[in-house]
Amino acid sequence: MSSAAQMLTPRRSLAPLKEGEDGLFTQSWFAVCLSTDVESGGFAGFDFLGGRVIVMRDSDGRASVLSAYCPHLGADLCGGEMVDGALRCPFHHWRYGPDGKCVSTGSGDPIPPTAKLFRFPTVEKYGFVFAFNGTEPSFELPDLPRAPEGLVWKVGEWNIRMPVDPWVICCNTPDMQHINVVHGITFDREPHDLVQWTDHSMLYTLQGANREGLRLEFEVGIFGTSLYWQHGELGGRWFGFVAPMGLPRPGESRLFFAVAVEDDPADPDGTRAFLDAMYDLEVHIATEDLPIVEHARFRPGTLTKSDRSLARFLQYLREFPRDHPSATFIS
Repeated sequence: MSSAAQMLTPRRSLAPLKEGEDGLFTQSWFAVCLSTDVESGGFAGFDFLGGRVIVMRDSDGRASVLSAYCPHLGADLCGGEMVDGALRCPFHHWRYGPDGKCVSTGSGDPIPPTAKLFRFPTVEKYGFVFAFNGTEPSFELPDLPRAPEGLVWKVGEWNIRMPVDPWVICCNTPDMQHINVVHGITFDREPHDLVQWTDHSMLYTLQGANREGLRLEFEVGIFGTSLYWQHGELGGRWFGFVAPMGLPRPGESRLFFAVAVEDDPADPDGTRAFLDAMYDLEVHIATEDLPIVEHARFRPGTLTKSDRSLARFLQYLREFPRDHPSATFIS
């Protein structure tokens, strides 16, 4: 290729990260399931980080995310059953408690010291069960700035799994061009210089108007590599919105939605109507992106000045810690 042709050919860099590359995943919180997917004293199995996990609840309702394969001979514990508060393996009836430790063997043999499941740091929040990819979480999931006891929630999951890593979907938040041209939001001022950055988050206040000219002022952001977070007022009423993502396997995302509004005991029908309207609005906005993301091959190349926050977010992704301590347990 001639030097002139090389000058005319845009340079395309590689994606800032690829989940599962070299066997590693970002050390972030990922949604594993809806809280309602697992009843008290029960369990259910889910795909996670290219392997298999179970979510178990003890009799008090506390959830634990554990590796799904019995360390005895590798049977899938998803085919087991709960017996006396422990999950019994279908193969040889070894039983495991919510902390992942074996509490008995079916034969009565002494319990080997290695007879334990990998227990992920687990948090239940916004109506979902989350697992952290690591042995200790490096950051906490954020709260919404309203008293939890005064909120009413609506949660759900998008019925299509997206063929991209969660971080690709998260890139829409620092992508100011995208917010303008796809979602029709006009900024009072592009907030590049107002973005607050940490080693595990980015936040900014979005001020402007939508296509219909309705004034908007929301605080929006990304936590880790897999959680969109937002709150603000619409029509004089506050609501919060959270979109956590799950990572069943490399290159695949589960997309969850949660909306919270303040309860008005004097007007329960109005509260419900506002909650449903905000949920439908946020799902509509989020799903505007999905046909684009579904067929994208995300390789950032020629960026412009309007991409300043996106460029910094891509660097944030490149620097994000990665690990996979559960690898030998879940697959």
